[in-house]
Amino acid sequence: MASGKNQHDNRSSNCLRKYRIFFVFGIAILCVQVYLAYTFFALESENRRVIKSSLNNDILSVAEEGGGLLTGSRQLKLPPDKLETNTIKGAHYRNRTTRVKLDLKLLNFTPDCEITGREAVSAITRAKSQTCKQRIASVTCLSQQGLLYPKNLQSSCPHSPGFLDKPKNLGCFKDDKTLQVLSGYYAVYKGENSPDYCAKMCLQSGYPYSGVEYSIECFCGMEEPSQVRRLPDSSCNMKCPGNPKLSCGGYLTINIFWNGIQRFRPQEARNSSSKNSREKPARIAYLLTVNGRASRQVKRLISVLYHPSHFFYIHVDARQDYMYREMLGIEKKCTTKNIRVARGIGLRHASIWGGASLLKTLLSSANEILAQDHNWDFLVNLSESDFPVKSNARLTEFLTLNKGMNFVKSHGREVQRFITKQGLDKSFVECEARMWRIGDRKLPTGIQIDGGSDWVALSRDFVEYVANPVPDPLISGLLEVFRYTLLPAESFFHTALRNSRFCDTYIDNNLHVTNWKRKLGCKCQYRAIVDWCGCSPNDFKSEDFGRIKSTADRNLFFARKFEPTIDQRIIDRTEEWIYPSKSNKTQKLKGYDAYWQSVYHYADLSPMADDTLLTISDSLARLTYKNLKIEDYIFSQIKLLEATAYFRSNRFIGILIRCNANTNDLESLESSTFQNEFPEQVESLISLKQNITITKSWKNRIRNLAVSTDYDQKEQTFRNLVAAMSVLSTPVLAYELVPGFTPLRNLSVLWVDPYGHLADMGQLQMEEATLFGHIKPQLGEPLVIGTWHVLLMADSDLVAKLNFLVVPLAYWRNQKITLRKAKELHNGSLAPYQVNENINHWWTNYLSTSTINSSTTEQRIGLELERWIDALVSEYYEIKNTCWTVEMPEVRGKLEKCSETSWSSLSPDYKADIRNLC
Repeated sequence: MASGKNQHDNRSSNCLRKYRIFFVFGIAILCVQVYLAYTFFALESENRRVIKSSLNNDILSVAEEGGGLLTGSRQLKLPPDKLETNTIKGAHYRNRTTRVKLDLKLLNFTPDCEITGREAVSAITRAKSQTCKQRIASVTCLSQQGLLYPKNLQSSCPHSPGFLDKPKNLGCFKDDKTLQVLSGYYAVYKGENSPDYCAKMCLQSGYPYSGVEYSIECFCGMEEPSQVRRLPDSSCNMKCPGNPKLSCGGYLTINIFWNGIQRFRPQEARNSSSKNSREKPARIAYLLTVNGRASRQVKRLISVLYHPSHFFYIHVDARQDYMYREMLGIEKKCTTKNIRVARGIGLRHASIWGGASLLKTLLSSANEILAQDHNWDFLVNLSESDFPVKSNARLTEFLTLNKGMNFVKSHGREVQRFITKQGLDKSFVECEARMWRIGDRKLPTGIQIDGGSDWVALSRDFVEYVANPVPDPLISGLLEVFRYTLLPAESFFHTALRNSRFCDTYIDNNLHVTNWKRKLGCKCQYRAIVDWCGCSPNDFKSEDFGRIKSTADRNLFFARKFEPTIDQRIIDRTEEWIYPSKSNKTQKLKGYDAYWQSVYHYADLSPMADDTLLTISDSLARLTYKNLKIEDYIFSQIKLLEATAYFRSNRFIGILIRCNANTNDLESLESSTFQNEFPEQVESLISLKQNITITKSWKNRIRNLAVSTDYDQKEQTFRNLVAAMSVLSTPVLAYELVPGFTPLRNLSVLWVDPYGHLADMGQLQMEEATLFGHIKPQLGEPLVIGTWHVLLMADSDLVAKLNFLVVPLAYWRNQKITLRKAKELHNGSLAPYQVNENINHWWTNYLSTSTINSSTTEQRIGLELERWIDALVSEYYEIKNTCWTVEMPEVRGKLEKCSETSWSSLSPDYKADIRNLC
């Protein structure tokens, strides 16, 4: 028995030892479950405490949030599905403007109110002039007092007027977590939700139906709810925080309302007609709003679009003297009087990207077009960056079939998201050529907000309506709103169309195809002129021609953007595609593959010329005459007339310098086309010398390296084509890698000043997918004058070396520089270079320790300064060719006549020839 018992005990011990691991594992699982249960209930309790605290805080901030939930109301206990919804998915919080104090010492006036909004105070502080500061302050005070904008506007669209008093109550309905009754826009309004408030927000977004649920939730939808889900009204029993006398649904129950509008459906464009009689062809009024210096491209655009029955009204930005003179030349040559240029007080405006002034420009120009004697059916606005993708005949045929319709392009996204992205919920003030953001605002209720593109094709009746000098209440109210709106032209016409009696003429198509490349176009490149981060379309290039061809069977008649300085061949190819008969003729013409664009003209007062460009161009004019070796020329009498960028075969060739050595009165020259008033006038073609060295092992890896200023991230190119850099420039290094090459390591970039001192050091972050890139050094101003070096290093190995020139300034604000200013600018920065002391010792071979001696630098002025500049410029620029405009005895037989060359700005350019246009 003892032996049996021992055997039993041994078996039990063995069994316990064998299954001990399972017992331990089971106990561990039990402990984990207990811990998780404890944590869950503690967390639920904490969530309830936090939510209750949050809601109680809302009650304490009634003034800021517009009301709060009643203490002890049943909705304080949130079900699990509402915890996630309210805190993560659908939360909608109003922007709370931080309160700061304005320093009144900065002002020479007393504001009409106490300004404490962070954005308004920032704008006033940053503005330079007292006039601009006062304007921002005045608008801010009106906004704070609720006097700047109408609170409500009434739609006059026959079938969608919106509710006048209360939205129509459709009853209480059963909702579902996944299959919601109203599946459109959704937001949470903790302090102000009510049937009226929710309905106004839904109507603003174009939703016919609105619903309030769970007290604080607002839903919008397009479809009427099914009566199968209808519940007794008593099932919706939670009070509204915005109006406790009303019910705002319940848990998974929703009060639904009709907002007085119908679901919006844009009209379809007609492409054929059943009418037997041939309708009179549509006549088009083109409103060209042009800017910059691409006058030849504007002439080409007008030439392609021209028809005697059409009318062209050209508005040139008020600051663009050169373009204005060129457009007046077009008007003068057109004897049929169907080309007009805006002139006179109040008719030319200066506009900026996103500026409220652009809408003012469009409306005032529309009024002028209406006042002309020409009859027209459609107003089409274009810029110098537009070009047609179908023939004139096809456009006229299409618009003839759609007379009375209005073509605008909508944003295509949820309206509230569009409002936020577009900045429509912010107030902006335009002054000092900048849009200053001053704070949040509420858009008027009662109307549907819409917007998209500012390029439109509008019927004459609608233009007469929106441009009426005595507008109706809707247009008057919209004008008040859009006077302080960013990008107003992108929303004004759409919103007016949706809410007026013209609502049934809305076609969601602006006849344009736009080259959007969001990754490149959304680089916040307009921060210098607007308190916002906006996007802009890219230029079409030759590789994009497939997109142009894809418009063949679609109702698209224009494309944008085009810039001949970026890619002219895409424009040539598009024109030949539209008009195949031109192809063989044009390619044989002289200058077919060339393009010229003025960068400076002596007659321009506005905008002010760049002092660096003027300094170098002036020097190149002197070097041109020096190169001619005319013994009796007088150094001080050489006058720079014009500088022109010259392109051929789709690439920049050089800069053309036109100048003369005569002191005749230059003011008598009114246009760059009148050349014969200047005897002894010459033009030279000048190119930039090669100043880059790439080591053998890297030549097949790096396609391009360049240093210049004005780098355009969107187009990945320098706008400063001639690489003109002075003591106040901010140089940038841009690189392009060979496709398929991926460096194994980053490259160090060393910026070395003319004395061999390391001024800055950076890193090129080489990423597999990046072919283009740029790097900007942190260099103190003013820069040291002379030859700078940029070294690319791979550890201790030199990859590439670039040299670039920094010149002293001969001009300051377009006047000859004074000795005092020269002393201030030409001695380099007084602050030492801020460079990391941990420098690779291998790099010291490329540096020196020479000291700077600037005692003679600051004394150079007048003739001595000019000779110094010429000596520097001659090392970096090379005169390739020279021609004459009027025969000169000194160079007879040595030079060609400019008009007979293939490169001169005076040589034939059929693309911009408008002499026989009218």
